[in-house]
Amino acid sequence: MTQHLQKPKITKVETVARSRLFTIESVDLTFSNGAERVYERMRPTDREAVMIIPVIDDELVLIQEYAVGIESYELGFPKGLIDPGESILEAANRELMEEVGFGARHFDVLAKLTMAPSYFSSRMNIVIAKDLYLKSLEGDEPEPLPQTRWPISRMMELLQHPDFCEARNVSALFLAHDFLTRNAR
Repeated sequence: MTQHLQKPKITKVETVARSRLFTIESVDLTFSNGAERVYERMRPTDREAVMIIPVIDDELVLIQEYAVGIESYELGFPKGLIDPGESILEAANRELMEEVGFGARHFDVLAKLTMAPSYFSSRMNIVIAKDLYLKSLEGDEPEPLPQTRWPISRMMELLQHPDFCEARNVSALFLAHDFLTRNAR
């Protein structure tokens, strides 16, 4: 049985830092039991992102992309922000063309995930792309993104790959495994 919780009251929000990409806010909260705390968060936004799991024949297509936060290359699925006015599937197809050089004729939306919701309001839509065709668009990547094809029959072995460890990619892998297993019957 789920307990009904009363959200804390926000008593003050103040911008404490700003960069080209981020605005950090200090948020004063009063909880229902009277406890008061000050939290920090990235300024909330309604803009969402999309992560695409491309499937060609019986393989997944992954890319290697530099992640400055960990100063290393990550093996993962293509992803990007949804532009204003764009649908999830339009953004998925655009990002797929920009980062992988393929378009897709069929998409399945698997889930919408949050990332570090204590600090961010971001949401990532996880999508499987099938029936791919060659189509490239110029993106904003500073270098080509090398591709890796991975057999669906061994997809869970990606969990042992040292460069496949970003939490959204791992979550997308589990969601894709469940979906592809259920739909293979």
